[in-house]
Amino acid sequence: MARKKPATRKIGRNAETGRFTTVEEARKHPRTHVVETLRKQCR
Repeated sequence: MARKKPATRKIGRNAETGRFTTVEEARKHPRTHVVETLRKQCR
């Protein structure tokens, strides 16, 4: 049986501007960035 893919994914976001960034950049700059977990939308 195949494994199910996780129903979530992580993204980085600049907390000052709201722009999306990479997760690596968000983890390097914790004062100005956050890592968010987004659920995949169901159709």
